[in-house]
Amino acid sequence: MTAADRPIWVVLADDHTLMRQGVREMLSTDPRIVVRGEGATGAEAIELAAGHRPDVLLLDIEMPGPGAAAVIQRIATISPKTRVIVLTMHDDPDMVYELLDCGAAAYLLKTILRDELVAAVHTTCRSPSSNVLLSVSRQTVERLDRQRPRECGPVLTERELEVLRLVAEAMSNSQIASRLFISPATVKRHITNIYAKLGAVSRVDAVRKAMSHKIIKHLGLAPLGKPGH
Repeated sequence: MTAADRPIWVVLADDHTLMRQGVREMLSTDPRIVVRGEGATGAEAIELAAGHRPDVLLLDIEMPGPGAAAVIQRIATISPKTRVIVLTMHDDPDMVYELLDCGAAAYLLKTILRDELVAAVHTTCRSPSSNVLLSVSRQTVERLDRQRPRECGPVLTERELEVLRLVAEAMSNSQIASRLFISPATVKRHITNIYAKLGAVSRVDAVRKAMSHKIIKHLGLAPLGKPGH
């Protein structure tokens, strides 16, 4: 069995048994995902990561023991290939920044749909060196954009910034076109210009590089459907 054929190993860490059971059942609908263990504290999350070396660890941020930031940093040391997906009820921009800075691969709200959760698990494993997922409210996205001063970097036009922010929200070209009242061809041209200015090779890469330059202040939900349509 090749690495591509092997099931994705997942560990769940949440102090609410019912929540863990629900997440396990949602993930069980995909035969390519296998839940290898469950924990109810930060310490147990770390132990499970060390013992199972999972591909993905789904982490709640309010559990007894070490806080989420400490858990994420510890897991990065003991199991560097494990991707941590924060799954929480807290739609908080400060928390988003803190946990992404600590190395979380994703920040997802517990209000997401089953298919979105399953897709997020696959997406974090497909591009482990680049993608970060973010699923928060538009209000939080706006606060993220306002909170930190912009640093020097490639100069994008206002329209290019609008397009890039919508790309970061996992919108397809047709969805962006509808939102901005422009044609899909125009959206494609703006994205081509964005790639050239940022030296990017993909939508996710463009969002990451824009964040590194503080051109935008968040990493949006990496496309879970069919990007570019």
